[in-house]
Amino acid sequence: MVLGGATPAGAAPRGGTRTGRARFPLGPFTRSEANPILRPEPDHPWESAYLYNPCALVVDGRVALLYRAQDAAKTSSIGLAWSDDGIHFRRRPEPVLRPTEPYERPGGCEDPRVVRIDGTYYLTYTAYDGTSALLCLATSPDLVHWTKHGPLFPELRDPIHGDKPWNKAGAILTTPVDGKYWMYFGESNIYWATSTDLLHWETVGNEDPVAEPVFPWEGSLIEPGPPPLVTEDGLILLVYNGRSDGKGGWTKGQYSGGQLLVDPADPTKAVARLERPFLVPTSDDEQDGQVNHVVFSEGLVHFRGAWFLYYGMADSVLGAAVWRPDDRS
Repeated sequence: MVLGGATPAGAAPRGGTRTGRARFPLGPFTRSEANPILRPEPDHPWESAYLYNPCALVVDGRVALLYRAQDAAKTSSIGLAWSDDGIHFRRRPEPVLRPTEPYERPGGCEDPRVVRIDGTYYLTYTAYDGTSALLCLATSPDLVHWTKHGPLFPELRDPIHGDKPWNKAGAILTTPVDGKYWMYFGESNIYWATSTDLLHWETVGNEDPVAEPVFPWEGSLIEPGPPPLVTEDGLILLVYNGRSDGKGGWTKGQYSGGQLLVDPADPTKAVARLERPFLVPTSDDEQDGQVNHVVFSEGLVHFRGAWFLYYGMADSVLGAAVWRPDDRS
């Protein structure tokens, strides 16, 4: 079931290219039998403790994953891995993004999300100094060499985190709407920001959320997942993550995956969403880990005729789920 209407405004957003056959809702997804597809590597200290929360792109016929990894002190860096089939990955032995700035230490660089626009890769990530989480931006020509552009909203606060600066989870739409790029972000509600150059972003912050928690499975908070897609109907589809408040029979603190739609006629408001999550923690690796009862989606690509969803499992290891549209009943 969905809330609101799901009819297009009449025209798809200008520019960009639709990827695959995106339609609402995506799925059903089937977990890979190879899960977890990536685990910590004891021989690499920077990723020896936990490895999770990946983003993904298809580049030259292969899937690239950028993922969050933690060392024994739980400091996060971002690693890179490549796959020819979307499931079996070969990783680089060293991270491509390490914490180097005061606002990134000691927590590190967390939860990447990446898009490619006009030959440049734009990476949003969370910098955590142990007190504040800040949404940051980096750019690269090749996914390996990155230039950091610092926090996007260094003073912006989030309602559930009190007076300290706190903003994260930036998901950029690659298709401009009315001459501007749009980004959805936030960790209590989902908020919006716009840019003309992809480097400098403007937002009204928490004054005008795109979406707020509605159902018990997401009653504690919601935050964006992978970068949004444009559907066949010209709507903006956002996969997001929700945390339960423990009501309605849902496990308190459980993270699950949802989907919502935004009409480009007003990109600041969701017009429809799934009433129930499309992905919930069920396996042992999703139920038991650094944080129990978590599936956290951040990567989604259309590859070889199928949709590959990449997600963190209990903040410990990395999983994949696949939907082949031709198999949809």
